[in-house]
Amino acid sequence: METLQRTANRGSISTGYDIDNSLKLEDDNTENLYRNLNASTSTTKFTISMWAKRTEIGDSYLLYLRGVAGNESVVLRFATESASYPEALQVDIGAGGTNSRSYTKASFRDTSAWYHIVLAVDTTQSTATDRFKLYVNGVLETEYAVRNNPAEDFAMEVSSAKHRHGAYNDTDGFAGYCGYIAECHYIDGSQVAQTEFGEFDDDSGIWKPKAYSGSYGTGGYYLDFSDSSALGNNSAGDGTDFTLNNITSADQATDTPTNSFSNLEVGRNPAATFITFTEGNTKLTYAGSTTAYDSDGSGISNFRVNTSGKWYMEFSFAGDGDRAVVGVVSDQGANHAADTDYTRYIMYRGNDGHVIYNTNGTDVNVSGAGPTYDSPDIIGIALDCDNERVSFSKNGSWIDGSGAGASNSSPTYYVDWTGHDFLTNSTGNGNCVFVCTNYVNNGTPVIESNFGGYTTNSISSGNSDANGYGNFEYAPPTGYYALCTKNLAEYG
Repeated sequence: METLQRTANRGSISTGYDIDNSLKLEDDNTENLYRNLNASTSTTKFTISMWAKRTEIGDSYLLYLRGVAGNESVVLRFATESASYPEALQVDIGAGGTNSRSYTKASFRDTSAWYHIVLAVDTTQSTATDRFKLYVNGVLETEYAVRNNPAEDFAMEVSSAKHRHGAYNDTDGFAGYCGYIAECHYIDGSQVAQTEFGEFDDDSGIWKPKAYSGSYGTGGYYLDFSDSSALGNNSAGDGTDFTLNNITSADQATDTPTNSFSNLEVGRNPAATFITFTEGNTKLTYAGSTTAYDSDGSGISNFRVNTSGKWYMEFSFAGDGDRAVVGVVSDQGANHAADTDYTRYIMYRGNDGHVIYNTNGTDVNVSGAGPTYDSPDIIGIALDCDNERVSFSKNGSWIDGSGAGASNSSPTYYVDWTGHDFLTNSTGNGNCVFVCTNYVNNGTPVIESNFGGYTTNSISSGNSDANGYGNFEYAPPTGYYALCTKNLAEYG
């Protein structure tokens, strides 16, 4: 049976209400947060509202739990309960030994955008379908593969129960969530409409966030993740903060529903078993074959650029960093799939400092040798679509086209594709993506990308672009911008 695929907010419109921060959660690190329910919390009515940007698919990923781990609880998660309905949203309304489980027909597997999810519960309603309402991006979900409504006046558990985001428990991180969450509101004692948290944009029709101004009730809370030193801070309701499990200040991100940043895309590589993506899809770990040129060990950005704008990003390395190649590749494949043969590319090779490039699909050229790189070097890429040039820097020094490794305060282009069809051709879709891959055999590179919204690599200085977006180790050159939706709307 065909599943419904839902699109999401990509943060590319002016909202009038900006969300500055999100929290990155990683299942591999058992990252989650939890707190006790207030003793006076309602047993029949509540609303949870949150934004989520996924970074992994194919398993169960918990967004929210109210209850006791290992017992029947209120659960909101992404899951595949049926092969016919993959990546659905699952809702459990449970307590003790009783549980009512439902899951949508719609699939939610877009890893490049944000979903706004509201679960509003009132088990005192006489109409069964009013006892829980699930909204995604402002729309009430009405099509369910399975829907089981709780009994009228069903009492959800309070005694010994907890609120949890990111995992069923804090010990083994069962069903741990991978991705970003933002604007987490819990309204105690009320079934609140989705329109209290968001609205449709008049021009685009896109669902966008707005400030919540209502009551939180006795046991409510609000998590905005604005304080990196206290990411579990609850600034509303009963004021009880969350306990952080394996979460540090480094897990604060600027990738948000009002300004979404690029990261590495899952599911586009033909042999993804060679690579794993972690840390909010910013970290690529390669452990694949030992061929001399392995295009199967690659990651590509999930944002594309066309023929305009100037864009900046950074890559750092761990493991065999000198076995890696970073750069730009044209998205020429069928159905917008990446060109896995890399017939059009401009890439910088770590082991010998060469820039290899092919901008017309036939001729491969190699520049003079420049500086080599390895862990912990940081390679900057400046992509100038306006003038058809790509520049590379090593640890903040821009490299000139002769391969001399000159230090420059602004990019001196290494490669241009003027007169070639690198960005546009008769068979391609005219887009361009950034790529990182293994080039030299027997390498096991770990590549940490930084498009500005989040990186696992420690930033010691902190630099943003001229619009104030992104967080980079080195300052983006004048006129170059982070690859985020607000910049794309202005310059892309």
